[in-house]
Amino acid sequence: MTWELHLLLLLGLGLRSQEALPPPCESQIYCHGELLHQVQMAQLYQDDKQFVDMSLATSPDEVLQKFSELATVHNHSIPKERLQEFVQSHFQPVGQELQSWTPEDWKDSPQFLQKISDANLRVWAEELHKIWKKLGKKMKAEVISYPERSSLIYSKHPFIVPGGRFVEFYYWDSYWVMEGLLLSEMASTVKGMLQNFLDLVKTYGHIPNGGRIYYLQRSQPPLLTLMMDRYVAHTKDVAFLQENIGTLASELDFWTVNRTVSVVSGGQSYVLNRYYVPYGGPRPESYRKDAELANSVPEGDRETLWAELKAGAESGWDFSSRWLVGGPDPDLLSSIRTSKMVPADLNAFLCQAEELMSNFYSRLGNDTEATKYRNLRAQRLAAMEAVLWDEQKGAWFDYDLEKGKKNLEFYPSNLTPLWAGCFSDPSVADKALKYLEDSKILTYQYGIPTSLRNTGQQWDFPNAWAPLQDLVIRGLAKSASPRTQEVAFQLAQNWIKTNFKVYSQKSAMFEKYDISNGGHPGGGGEYEVQEGFGWTNGLALMLLDRYGDQLTSGSQLASLGPHCLVAALLLSLLLQ
Repeated sequence: MTWELHLLLLLGLGLRSQEALPPPCESQIYCHGELLHQVQMAQLYQDDKQFVDMSLATSPDEVLQKFSELATVHNHSIPKERLQEFVQSHFQPVGQELQSWTPEDWKDSPQFLQKISDANLRVWAEELHKIWKKLGKKMKAEVISYPERSSLIYSKHPFIVPGGRFVEFYYWDSYWVMEGLLLSEMASTVKGMLQNFLDLVKTYGHIPNGGRIYYLQRSQPPLLTLMMDRYVAHTKDVAFLQENIGTLASELDFWTVNRTVSVVSGGQSYVLNRYYVPYGGPRPESYRKDAELANSVPEGDRETLWAELKAGAESGWDFSSRWLVGGPDPDLLSSIRTSKMVPADLNAFLCQAEELMSNFYSRLGNDTEATKYRNLRAQRLAAMEAVLWDEQKGAWFDYDLEKGKKNLEFYPSNLTPLWAGCFSDPSVADKALKYLEDSKILTYQYGIPTSLRNTGQQWDFPNAWAPLQDLVIRGLAKSASPRTQEVAFQLAQNWIKTNFKVYSQKSAMFEKYDISNGGHPGGGGEYEVQEGFGWTNGLALMLLDRYGDQLTSGSQLASLGPHCLVAALLLSLLLQ
């Protein structure tokens, strides 16, 4: 009955049944089915995510039975008011299954603060350190007692969330969060988050995009091995590595088995990876938008569109002109073809993971496995140099499988292999600097733009994102050239000033920033800009730790107490 109903709904959205792909999960409430369809299309909430994050007051069977009776009474055209009443009666407000959690290992004055020379930046860093206490979440016992009543995926250990509408964990966000937590000397919190991710790999074979069942069939940029590396480097907890090395290998196997593609270049065939999510229907958390977008493409192309949107979400770049390569109008989201691109960043992340796995196995005395991963990295490195690297431009580029050529547009992700240490020529950092100069990127004073195209999508101009600043800054910092290292510092200085300025105005950190006219909270995309914010805080702490003796706030004020930070920062801006 469930699958047939899913097909009927897809037919109602204009699809032929033989083209239907499986839904993102089996739940007839949170992933597919008439209840989800009617509620989301009625637009009961401004944000589609709100409904699928609400837990049930009773069992799914009971809720579905009551809904079936309601639908029958109204001949399957339920008035909006009746739907609203139904949801209020059978669902609970968002967040009921989660409780706020103050990490037990949080403490005042972590040591890295002493590295920060600028008094205002040091006070600000203390404020950022305190935000971890606001972003901690712990699951209530009912999530494991009644898992079917919630869209949450159970996590045994508490965790840090991004913030705002994102009250569950997210995969790639957590890497920058963990880097910040380790600077805050919160290794126990990091270990718990790592354990949650390892448990997910054991259960599902991969780490989902985020901590909801509607995210189950898509992952995110694979940084688990890097997370383990940072944790072990900080704690020397080799026993934890030994215990979980097989699970790290399983996660990389998921990408090999499910996300691999062959590319022919120069008469030779190479194997690389892509984002690919062959699951159908609108994304539950953006259901109405996806259903309406599907009206703009031919009926037979709708399932493909929805799968490509999910692949775009898997990339972490949801959404960007990087993926809008398939239609007559490259500014339209309906042009999305994520799975037809071989991304420079994804392959760099995997290349780095293969190197780390080789190092891990060597450390654990397993030479056979160490050699295996060393060879895998060497094969990928050769493939990336043959397919993605452009000597003339001095960067790597996504490869378009359909057009058979590189996408030469600027994206910070083009330098991810530099950040990941996935190159053989030590001069690439200086070539990357020339690439940034040629692309006029160094003329932006408030951060590195996500692209040079303004499509209205959030992963495009004029937005700038913390992880992308990191890819470029730490990539350039690998150079032996003092000039290239100085540019890395200046980019860090630009970003810190933007974060600091906006914090002084808004008393908040944001997921993204608009760098087009002085630095402001970002915009565009599918939802309002969110406060918090996990990875922004993490990178700010990383840069303050790395360059703390050089960075300045741009403020002329003397030392401040935390209680007057915001007022004082506002005053400093007025004085300027």
